[in-house]
Amino acid sequence: MRLLIVGDLGGQLGAASKIARDRGAKVAQISDIDGAYQMLCEGQGADVILIEVHQDIARFVGMLAAERITVPLIACGIEIDAKAAANAIRAGAKEYLPLPPDEELIAAVLEAISEETHAVIHGSEAMKRTLAMAEQIAPSDASVLITGESGTGKEVIARYIHNKSARATKPFIAVNCAAIPANLMESELFGHEKGAFTGALSRRLGKFEEANNGTLLLDEISEMDIGLQAKLLRAIQEREIDRVGGSKPVKINIRILATSNRDLEAEVRRGTFREDLYFRLNVISLPLAKLAERLDDIPPLAEYFVEKYSKANGMPTRRLTSEAITKLKSHNWPGNVRELENIMHRSVLMAQGNAIDENAILLPQRKEESAPAPAATTTTPAAAGKRSDLVGRTVDDVERELILDTLNHCLGNRTQAAQILGISIRTLRNKLNQYNDAAPLPKTGSGGYQQ
Repeated sequence: MRLLIVGDLGGQLGAASKIARDRGAKVAQISDIDGAYQMLCEGQGADVILIEVHQDIARFVGMLAAERITVPLIACGIEIDAKAAANAIRAGAKEYLPLPPDEELIAAVLEAISEETHAVIHGSEAMKRTLAMAEQIAPSDASVLITGESGTGKEVIARYIHNKSARATKPFIAVNCAAIPANLMESELFGHEKGAFTGALSRRLGKFEEANNGTLLLDEISEMDIGLQAKLLRAIQEREIDRVGGSKPVKINIRILATSNRDLEAEVRRGTFREDLYFRLNVISLPLAKLAERLDDIPPLAEYFVEKYSKANGMPTRRLTSEAITKLKSHNWPGNVRELENIMHRSVLMAQGNAIDENAILLPQRKEESAPAPAATTTTPAAAGKRSDLVGRTVDDVERELILDTLNHCLGNRTQAAQILGISIRTLRNKLNQYNDAAPLPKTGSGGYQQ
């Protein structure tokens, strides 16, 4: 982890610097925001910035935003100054850290802000095979193309490869090709000289130079404009880049990793992705399976997210019941690990008692579960009886019963019921008002319908 300290505070930040170094961080220190800005523009990147609270944090945040430099800031001060701390948070700082420094507090805050968790949480044979292959190819400098659906953990695997490589102590720089407008991507990758275009107020080194001697991850490479792909190909082949507005090429030494949630061979056939760039990136292919195909990953991942969000919300860490795990494994996970993380965050907030049971696991309803079952020529007696309960009833009547039964299951909690039903709280409220106008609604076990 790279820590940049901005300010002095009579030696107190020096003590914080020593604590961070003892915890394995690479630390740089500078006296003011202008110097810090210059360092970041020149490619001396940081994962976290610790800034003295009386620096002009708002101006610093604006300067970084103008150059699209995204680094979390932690404000710090010697005295407990509530007003200064509040102003720093409003200006864009993520946390306020009181000084003199407490070793455990600094370690906890740095870990929380930087989110440098390098372990890959898994339990499935599919992921074990993927990690074994990643470890085997990590020592080389070969380009790797990591493919898989959104949310499967492609960037996590890319970081794993970097951490197992000979470049592990050097920078790991990720560029989200889907998040940066096409007209800014060239400057983001290759940098620019002062005055190269309107708004280029200072010289800026790009991600290639920031990643020099380390690893550059081109995240969702399929989203890159085809016009820029030729320049990217040249940079990878020649190991040199041209800054926008520059007069001479700059040599670079990096390893390229790329990810895609699309079929790049299909994109090549469509003419939206260069074939020569595809072959250059795809020296080694590392496909990631969907979470629904890695069911044994779900229990350790779910437990990890429960612990993470319990701590984040100041709540005790509850255990997951076997029924909750069974329910999680029954879901098809279209959003993969990212969806699992969101659902476990919600379960931490919804759970009651000493455990997280199946009632706290609020899964979106599958379309096939809500659609009427097609008629069949042969059915089991149980299935036939179930269908006969619906025959002769109107859709409105069945919908009313489903909504009220779900509300009763949720003890009248409308928010929870709406999530289970897959509708908005506003739609649910309108439905209930409609039913109540026709006839007074029954009370639930909790004594009424909650908002």
